[in-house]
Formats: sequence, structure tokens, C-alpha cells
Amino acid sequence: MPRLPLGQWVDSSVDWLQSQFSWLFDAVTTGVTGLYDGIDAVLSAPQPLLFAGILAVVAWWLRGFAAGLLAFAGFALVDSVQLWDGAMATLSLVLVATLVTLVIAVPLGIWAARSKTVSAVMRPVLDFMQTMPAMVYLIPGIIFFGVGVVPGIIATIVFALPPGVRMTELGIRQVDGELVEAAEAFGTTPRNTLLRVQLPLALPTIMAGVNQVIMLGLSMVVIAGMVGGGGLGGAVYRAIGNVDIGLGFEAGVSIVVLAMYLDRMTGALGRQVSPLGRRAAAKARAAVAKRPGAKLWAHRPQPVTALVGVVVLALVAGGTGFLGNGSGSGSAGGGNGKKVSIGYIPWDEGIASTFLWKELLERRGYEVDAKQLEAGALYTGLAGGQLDFQTDSWLPVTHAQYWEKYENDLEDLGSWYGPTSLELSVPSYVKGVDSLADLKGKAGQFKGRIVGIEPSAGMMGILKDKVLKEYGLEGEYKVVDGSTPGMLAELKRAYERKEPVVVTLWSPHWAYSAHDLKKLKDPKGTWGKGDGVHTLARKGFSEENPEVGAWLKGFELSEKQLTDLEAVIQETGKGKEQQAVRTWLDRNPGLAEKLTPQ
Repeated sequence: MPRLPLGQWVDSSVDWLQSQFSWLFDAVTTGVTGLYDGIDAVLSAPQPLLFAGILAVVAWWLRGFAAGLLAFAGFALVDSVQLWDGAMATLSLVLVATLVTLVIAVPLGIWAARSKTVSAVMRPVLDFMQTMPAMVYLIPGIIFFGVGVVPGIIATIVFALPPGVRMTELGIRQVDGELVEAAEAFGTTPRNTLLRVQLPLALPTIMAGVNQVIMLGLSMVVIAGMVGGGGLGGAVYRAIGNVDIGLGFEAGVSIVVLAMYLDRMTGALGRQVSPLGRRAAAKARAAVAKRPGAKLWAHRPQPVTALVGVVVLALVAGGTGFLGNGSGSGSAGGGNGKKVSIGYIPWDEGIASTFLWKELLERRGYEVDAKQLEAGALYTGLAGGQLDFQTDSWLPVTHAQYWEKYENDLEDLGSWYGPTSLELSVPSYVKGVDSLADLKGKAGQFKGRIVGIEPSAGMMGILKDKVLKEYGLEGEYKVVDGSTPGMLAELKRAYERKEPVVVTLWSPHWAYSAHDLKKLKDPKGTWGKGDGVHTLARKGFSEENPEVGAWLKGFELSEKQLTDLEAVIQETGKGKEQQAVRTWLDRNPGLAEKLTPQ
């Protein structure tokens, strides 16, 4: 059967939409970004423990004294692991996505409940939206809206919309038909029947749908972090990319705290807004009050008391200066707080050069945001103007596919290191394997696999499409996609056990000094000639920032300087890259002034 070019049709449709409706996507981006920034500013303004107290008062009002204590303890834990800003960014993302989703979902649910035809047409569409893997939504999201929080919010809306529609429709359809007939018999208009009979009685089910929308939104935060959405999702994504168990656990626990709070509060709020729910809650409180010692823990203040508590906390915050003033720390130089965004993929030379420039620019007065992204998202964001520059483009070979696609939207600021080389490597104790040709027929020795890095990395495409084919290794070896830290962790584990392993590597890399490895020879030259490591910027960046552009064009590191910096980063530990850069600069006096001359 001939292959159906479905993917090509979709690609063509996306390209057409992008060219014809770019104005609409820009307007959506502006609106969503403004809404997100506003909510995030409000949530991030109070001092963390103060806002934790406000959230605890809300929990006390909705669920009781014990719930308030647990809420405060949970958010205090988030603050103690220094992930408060990420938690507020995540909460802002979820709130924006939930608000927009409900604005769309509730009217659609009402329409479907009142029309069997609409319900029948909508059902397969909702099934498609809910069963499609959520990560797929990020692909058009990045193309239409660039990298950052907007594609994450849009993907969350699409993914969370179906339960909102379904639960609204279900709630209205479950209302007793005799009540609706009675209302109509007394001359009630269809509009008033909906607003005064059906919606109030359907509120418990609709609120359950709101709860599901919020939970699905939280499940998307990690995926949103992959495209620069930041927040706790970004922390989890960094932990995955760096195989950082500690950071992953801390970020995961923070997401759990946020999820439990929102779940319990929306459930309690659903009971508060529903007449049936209030009646059931009153009976439950009466039953609890009869138990010895339970009255205190179940005690809930009156709404006025809770409101007064929140106002008092806000006044205390204002009076004692607990509210954030939003001013950053000053630095010497001509940046004057101007914002610069740098994107990077988690390759060692990319991490080293990115945090080196983050430190250098901050010393000159710039406000720098460094975002870890997949290669595809990195180039798309750079071409779309959401990122200013990146320092780890391997040209002309490894990243050729991205350069060919986005060449007209990028500035090449030159190579700061080279030549490089790509290779497969094995530990030196593996005998009889010195070249790529020697891998033939020895898959059993290596468990039939080659341990790779990020699937979006250019060298992975060359390996799968060219190297394996040229040496007849297709079908014999499976390339294991993963991450650079994951590959290094597998190499270290196998090396310590003296087990055979073949991994993707490149030069320069600190792994060659940490382990005794052999680069497999490539007599057919399938890897191509060595690349230069280039700095790429968005179109117009150098013109808008001539000083920074000049610094980047003159940037250059020797092999010794680069490998020394990478080694210091490894010694300092994960999550302390900028601290490592400061240590390295202190060991190289005068280098910072040389790289960024006034």
C-alpha cells in the first residue's frame, strides 16, 4: 500500500496557517503573556511566608484548622527548598490556563447539553484532543507562538479542555427533567431556566470538572518546562537533563504540594457554591463536632473573619516592608538592567559558555535569563526572537539541518572554538574494537545498543542516518535516545564495573580526562570534518546591542580554558554552574575584562 503523506499535509497546513494568521498568533501571544505576567506579579509580590499564611487562611476557611496548618507547612517546605518563585510561576500558568479553558469549556458544555447534534459532533473531537499525546501539542505551539510560557499554556488549554466540556454537559443533563418542565410550565424563559435551575443544580459536577482541568494543567507543567515555560516544570526538566535526583525530588514534592492544595480547595469550594453541597457539608460538620477533641481541628471561621485575616496579613506585609520591591541588585557597567535571554542545550561546552556569559553580562549590568531547551525549540525560539543568542551551535555539519531552516532569521557571530569532532567511544579495556568497522558482528558484547544523547541533537541524526548505514550496523545496534548526563552516567557505571559500552561523544570533552577511552576511528569519514562552535543570535540583536554583539564576535576560548572550565563545573556540582564560573574567573585574573572590555 502506498504511503499516505499525512505528515506532509499537516506540515503544509501549519506553514499556511503561520503565514496567513501570524497577526492572530501574535495577538494571542500578547494577550496570554500579559495575563500571565499580571497574575505572576501579584502572586510573587508578597514575601513567601506571608503569602503562605494567606493561602493557609483560605484553607482554614474552606476546610478547617487542620487543613490550614498543613497548607502553611507545605508551602513553607516549598520556600525552604528555594523553589517558591518556580511554584508561583507554575501556579500562574495553571490559573491562566484554567481561566481560559473554563471560558471556552462551560459555554461549549452548555451548548452540547442543549443540542444532541452538537454533542454528537463534539464527542469525537474531544476524544481526539484528550487521547493525543500532550507533547505533540507543543510542536505547533512552538511554531505558532515561539518558546516560553505561551506554547505551554496553549498546550495545557487544549489538553485540559475535554473534561471541562464533558463535565459541564453531564452536570446539566443530570438535572431532573421534571424540574425543568415545571420551570417551563410556570413561564420561565429558557435563559432563566438555565441560570436559575440547571446551572445551580449542576454546579457540583461542573466544579468536579474544574478540579479535573486544574489537575490536568498541573500534569502539563513539566512538558511546558521543555519549551521554556519555566516554573517547577523547568526545574524538573533541568533535573532530568542533568540527572539531578535531588533537584528532581524537590521540584516533584513542590508540585505535589501545589496539586494537593488546589485539589482540596476546589473540592471544598464546589461544596460551598452548591446548595446541595452546603447541606451535605453542614451534616458532615455536625457529625464531626460530636467527636471528642475533633471540634478544634474541624473549626472553620466565618467568611468575614477569614477576609479580615487576609486583610490584616496584607497590611502587616505593607507596614513591615515584606512586599517585594522588584528591584534587582545593581552591577557595574553599561547594561543598566537591560534584559538578555540566552538559550542552551545541556551539552557541557554549552553549559560552560552559557553560564560564563551570564556571569560576564551580569557583571556589566545586564539582567540575564538562561533557559535550557531541546535543540529544535532552541533554534525555533532564536529565530522567532524569544531568545537573544546561544553559544553552542556546531556548524557547518552537526547543526546543519537547523541552520538551513532558520538561516535567514539568525545572525552568525562567529566561531569561538574549533575544530571539534564527533565520535563513538569505548573504554580502553575493550579489546579488538578500535574503529567503527570493528563493531560489526559484536552487538552481543555491547547488549546490542549504542548509548546516545538528546534525540534532537544533530549528531544523533548523523549517527542514525549515515554512520550506522555506512558501516552496516543498522538492525544490529539500537541507538538509545536519552540525554547527555544520562549517557555520561551510563558510561561511568559501565566503566566502574569494567563492562563493555559504546557511547556517543565529541571532542573536546572532560570525559576523556576522567576516563581512559578510545575514539573509534572513522575510515570512511562518515562523521564529516570537524565543526566550529558558533555563537548565533536572533536577527537584529547586534544592531540593537552593539556592545554585546562586539563582545560575542570577539569571544574565543582555548582548549585548555574550555576543559578547565568544564572540570570546575563538574567539581562544584549540579545547580552551581554560575558559582563554578566565578571560581574559574578568579583563577584566571583579567580574563573577564579581556572578554568584555569597556
